[in-house]
Amino acid sequence: MITTNKLTVRFGSQTLFENVSIKFVPGNCYGVIGANGAGKSTLLRVISGELEPTSGEVSISKGQRIAVLKQNHFEFDEYSVIDTVIMGHKKLYDIMKERDALYAKPDFSDEDGIKAAHLEEEFAELDGWQAESMAASLLSELGISDELHYSQMKDLAGSEKVRVLLAQALFGNPDILLLDEPTNHLDINTITWLEEFLIDFPNLVIVVSHDRKFLDRVCTHMADIDYKNIQLYTGNYSFWSEASQLIKKQKEEQNKKTEEKMEELKAFIARFSANASKAKQATSRKNMLDKLSLEEIKPSSRQYPRIRFNYQKIPGKDVLTVDKLTKSVDGELLFKNFSFEVYQGEKIAFIAKDPLIISTLFDILAGKVQPDSGEVKWGVTATVSYFPKDNNFYFESDKTIMQWLAQYSPDQHVNFLRGYLGRMLFSGDDADKKVNVLSGGEKVRCILAKMMIEESNVMIFDEPTNHLDLESITALNNSIIDYTGTVLFTSQDYQFIQTVADRIIEISPNGYINSRSKYEDYLANPDIIKRRNDLYRMAVKKQG
Repeated sequence: MITTNKLTVRFGSQTLFENVSIKFVPGNCYGVIGANGAGKSTLLRVISGELEPTSGEVSISKGQRIAVLKQNHFEFDEYSVIDTVIMGHKKLYDIMKERDALYAKPDFSDEDGIKAAHLEEEFAELDGWQAESMAASLLSELGISDELHYSQMKDLAGSEKVRVLLAQALFGNPDILLLDEPTNHLDINTITWLEEFLIDFPNLVIVVSHDRKFLDRVCTHMADIDYKNIQLYTGNYSFWSEASQLIKKQKEEQNKKTEEKMEELKAFIARFSANASKAKQATSRKNMLDKLSLEEIKPSSRQYPRIRFNYQKIPGKDVLTVDKLTKSVDGELLFKNFSFEVYQGEKIAFIAKDPLIISTLFDILAGKVQPDSGEVKWGVTATVSYFPKDNNFYFESDKTIMQWLAQYSPDQHVNFLRGYLGRMLFSGDDADKKVNVLSGGEKVRCILAKMMIEESNVMIFDEPTNHLDLESITALNNSIIDYTGTVLFTSQDYQFIQTVADRIIEISPNGYINSRSKYEDYLANPDIIKRRNDLYRMAVKKQG
């Protein structure tokens, strides 16, 4: 169990939360939510002991082992992959190394023998003999091939390091598991595996994530950081979100009869309980929900950006033709003879195991990079706006937000520009903030304002939900659903893909799959599953 007593965290004059006294109980999974900068990651750092609170304390039950998903992808570069995973259980790893050092001594003494015997006993109690096989099993399930298990971490690609660090956190059945954005850089199959792991995990989990489906599947409670407080609620993210909005609506309708209000609340809880009863954690969740009163939930103080995309130029039917496109980067083939056509109004999700494939393709479509061979032909009426994953180059200046946005606007009137900035939650003096000091989420909102002003009939999005809070993700998601132009995009957000895309294109160096279907149907189609597996097996064979 984790208990906080009058926990307060301040940075200078900014208070993230103060006098917070809550309990995190074993057997539950708590999803930490809040606006960007609210203190979600900070809370995990305080609980893990990495950061001292301004005042108050965190108490953890005696003997409980905490595992944390590391964020520094270079921290273990000088270690082997298998050792990096086992290091997730520090006590076991330290015993292993001390034991190995003793046996390696050329002058092994009787005293060393006694010490070694004690270490062997502790080693066995901690399942040390199974450590390597358990670590290897985790790595394999997370998509790290056997031949990489004894490689140095520095020799792995970035996405592979992410998986190894996730295996490190999950290793050895920790009593408390702290995960900050664990689904970042994971493909859908690995995310699904992680969801199943956490659903079956018997101990305490606290997770920060912007993946709504992930929070819905794994969480039993939400920890909402708002009003400089942390409030715990029973249920998953969708329940909290819908309940918060319902309470807000009802508070705005104070003349509503009390009995009508209560009936609506009861119906809402009953509907949610019926849905939750199908989940693996059904019985315990339903019992908790039966005791819940929605009147305990406060409406969120967070705001939703008002995003709406329009286009000026009426698009023709034929939007884009790509013919036999081939591209390699640093000697690695990304795609070969890749061809497809795009028609007006289509919303196409591009997916790949290697995100560089999609980013490079989008750069080619946007004219930023040249292909090795092949042709890209846009329709004569197509006007294109591009949201690149790496957008820092846009903000390498000392312009204010207002000056920055004016570069892309045909209307230079201050009120016109302020209107767009206000819709993206930049109000008052925010417009005078320098763009080179903006946070990741603020930069994304600036680019979305730019795209709204451009009014293009084709939009390309490369991971647009990165850096956004859940409210902004929801607003962007809904705006693209409502947009009647053409959208080419990639995302790791399952709900985003499922609700937006009417066509899926999956790309690998060994071929591609082009399917006119919703994402859920695509992933469940037996023929497509076979084709995906064949592409993967071809890749493994070529690597071997």
